[in-house]
Amino acid sequence: MGILAWIVFGFVIGLLARAIVPGRQQMGFIMTTLLGVAGSLVGGLVASAISGHSVQEMQGAGWLGSLIGAVVLLVIGGAVMRPRRAAV
Repeated sequence: MGILAWIVFGFVIGLLARAIVPGRQQMGFIMTTLLGVAGSLVGGLVASAISGHSVQEMQGAGWLGSLIGAVVLLVIGGAVMRPRRAAV
C-alpha cells in the first residue's frame, strides 16, 4: 500500500475510532490521522500475527484490528491526557 493510501486509511480509521469512543476528543485533522495510522500499525500487526496473513494484504482482520488498535490508543491517550484535580 502506498503512503497516500496509508494516510487516507488512517484518517478513516481515526474518524471511526473517535465516533466509537464516547466523549469529546480534543484533536484535529492531523491528530486524527496520526491516531488512525498508529492504530492501523498496532492493530494490523496484531491481527496479521493472529491470522497468519501478510500485513500488506487487505483483509477483514486487518481492518478490524486497525479499528480496535485505534480505539485502544484513543482510550489510553484520553486517560493519560485527562487533567488531574489538585489535592486539597
